[in-house]
Amino acid sequence: MDGIKTPRDIVTFIQKEKIEVVDLRFMDFPGLWRHFSVPAREMKEETFEKGLGIDGSSIRGWQVINESDMLVKPVP
Repeated sequence: MDGIKTPRDIVTFIQKEKIEVVDLRFMDFPGLWRHFSVPAREMKEETFEKGLGIDGSSIRGWQVINESDMLVKPVP
């Protein structure tokens, strides 16, 4: 995985290695690790700009249910 610095590098790596599922991890406000998995086909170059939708109400301290639509933007 040396040399992976851009979204294109990641997409190329996913295709080359025939990866099927990508696990995205982030930390919530209390400092606990959270994650969700997406099919590898969802990881396109534009995903890094547009993000992936998540339900923020399921993460403690983030959003109430009526304001819970959030985006996670992967960082290469």
